[in-house]
Order: sequence, then structure tokens, then C-alpha cells
Amino acid sequence: MAIASINPTTGEVLETFPETSGAELERILGRAVAAFRDWSRCPVDARTGPLGEAARLLRERKHRYARTMALEMGKPLAQGEAEAEKCAWACDYYAEHAEQFLSPVARPTDATRSYVRFDALGPVLAIMPWNFPFWQVFRFAAPALAAGNAGLLKHAPNVSRCALEIEQLLREAGFPDGLFRAVLLPNEAVAPVIADPRICAVTLTGSDRAGSQVAQQAGRHLKKSVLELGGSDPFIVLADANLDEAARTAAEARLLNSGQSCIAAKRFIVVESVFDRFLERFVAAVAARRLGDPLAPGTEVGPQARADLRANLQRQVEESVRRGAKLVLGGRVPEGPGFFYPPSVLTAVANGMPAFDEEVFGPVAAVIRVRDDADAVRVANASPYGL
Repeated sequence: MAIASINPTTGEVLETFPETSGAELERILGRAVAAFRDWSRCPVDARTGPLGEAARLLRERKHRYARTMALEMGKPLAQGEAEAEKCAWACDYYAEHAEQFLSPVARPTDATRSYVRFDALGPVLAIMPWNFPFWQVFRFAAPALAAGNAGLLKHAPNVSRCALEIEQLLREAGFPDGLFRAVLLPNEAVAPVIADPRICAVTLTGSDRAGSQVAQQAGRHLKKSVLELGGSDPFIVLADANLDEAARTAAEARLLNSGQSCIAAKRFIVVESVFDRFLERFVAAVAARRLGDPLAPGTEVGPQARADLRANLQRQVEESVRRGAKLVLGGRVPEGPGFFYPPSVLTAVANGMPAFDEEVFGPVAAVIRVRDDADAVRVANASPYGL
């Protein structure tokens, strides 16, 4: 079965990739175990050397990688270049600090000598999302490889080219063959990989539903898991705020990565005394953001990454409006090719609406009026999300 990468700007297929076969997966896992055994015995300074080279390659090729991100998931070029730079920073950081982090720590006990030692686990499965297709991988890979582990990347299917570019980059940086590999699999094929006894741990960044499924599967096999899930992040504006600065920052916080970020501000909670003045400034700041082709200079908001994601975003807006929210900007799917969605603002948003209760993963801001500071904190905390 082929895995397709679709350009969200045009809706056209960029390229297709063969799914990793069972036989190939078996070879990859076997080589990961063998590579791990040798790699974990290397001194820390030998394991961090390739990280410095990876950082250099990331900076040297940042435009190339930004273009791949733009084509596969719609990230504006400038934001993609910044993402590549951030990945390089992570590589440099762990190259500099890994030896300190991994040094044994003495502990006072009644024994002659007690200490905590940090040993590598083995091959780690990373199930990564499409929204930051390089950063999410490197923030796992840099510390995991420096610690002596092997990495198996199961990336989101729509960013398969990004996955293969990362694998190639790490190989060119000097990491041993087989130590870090990308596998191209549909989401439903992940459970058997988690269950494989050669996989020692699993990490996922994704939705709360995906996290629940992965946690269950990892727990069933008594494997460690690290999960980073969704958010309905509050942005509180109090009476003494600089409203011009607050509105500018709020627009940036909501629309970064075309609104597709778990740590983007989503619910804008504003005290009554400044609500109208903030809203006017905020709507103007959101409306000024340039929506367009992510490859074009000056584009600030690109398309949504997939057609189904845009459809779900429109459902959340329409259902919230049916339940009493007011649409003051955007909120309608534009005509033409691609998966574009305009920067949008909803007001009168309350508990019981998708714009309040669910993670809104796109350029839609929910602005909520509250009485005072205490009410703002209450509303901010009225969410099941950790972010």
C-alpha cells in the first residue's frame, strides 16, 4: 500500500512512498538492536560528536528543509527556516551538556557507596506529528541518541519526505548505520511495533486520543512511554494590560504555524472592563496577517495541513456558532484549490461549545468575556487539557 504526500497548497499529490514491509521492518529492528549494542558502549563524547555535525547540516540546509516542510504540510518558509535553526540549537545543546546530564549522581545512604547511573534503554519508537515535522523529531532524537539509544521514527504519513530527509541527515552527520531509521507505516500498523520486544520505550506527540491508545499499548507490555498531548491554551488579558501589545502578541500566539500548534494560545480570556477595546485591536491584528502560498515571500499563514483537518475546523466553528458563539472575522472556507482557512475570531464562546471544549487546531481564536481576575482564572482552568 502506498503512502501519499499531498501538497496542501494545491491539493495535488507530491509523491508516493511504499509502505515499509514486514520483512523490511524486521531487518530495521534487527539492525537497530545491533547498532544500539555498539553505540551504547561508546563514551559520551563520541556519541555527541555527530550532533555537532547535524547542527551544522541543519543550518547549512535550512532553506531546503523549510521548502520540504512548506510543500508537505504548508508551513511558511520563514517559519520552516526558524524550525531548522531550532533543531540545530537542540543538537548543539545536547552536544554540550550530555556528559553533565549523564554523569552518575551520588546519593547518601547507609551503604558504602550509592549513586544513580543513567543507562541507555535500547531502541525507542518515536511516533511524531506533522505540525513541526523537524522539531518534534529532533527534540526526541538529540537527547535519545546522545544517551546511547537507537531511534525508530514513525512519522505522520503526510510528512514522509521530511522523515526520510531527517534519517539521511543523521546518517550523513556520522551516526552509525541502523541507529536511527524512519519507517513508513499507516497509524493502524503501530501497535505491533510497540509490542515488539526489541522496542524498549515509546514516545508520542499527538492528540489526547492517540496518546491514550499508545499509553494503553505501552502499558500492556510494561514499556516506558513519554506523551505530549493537546492543549486549549488560555491567554488572559487583565485590566492593566497594554492592549496594543497584548493584541499584537495574541495574534502571533494564535496564528503561529497557521494555528496548528499544541502550545498556541487558543482561548483569549479578557476581563469585561477592557474587552471591547482589546477585541477591536485583536481583530485588526488577526485580519492583517497574510494568508497565502507558504513558498511566497511574506506569507504569514499557510494552508491547513490536510483536507480532513480543515473540515474538522469548519465543523468546530459552525457548531460553536449554532450554540451561540458570534463570528466576527473569517469562518468560511475560501474557494479555490488547497486547504486554506482564513484567520478567524469567535466571541461569546462558552463551555459546551467545540471552540471552548475541544482543541481547535487551526487559525481560529475564541475570545471570552469574564467579570474579573478570579473569573479569568476559573475559566482558564475549566479545561481537561494539560496545556
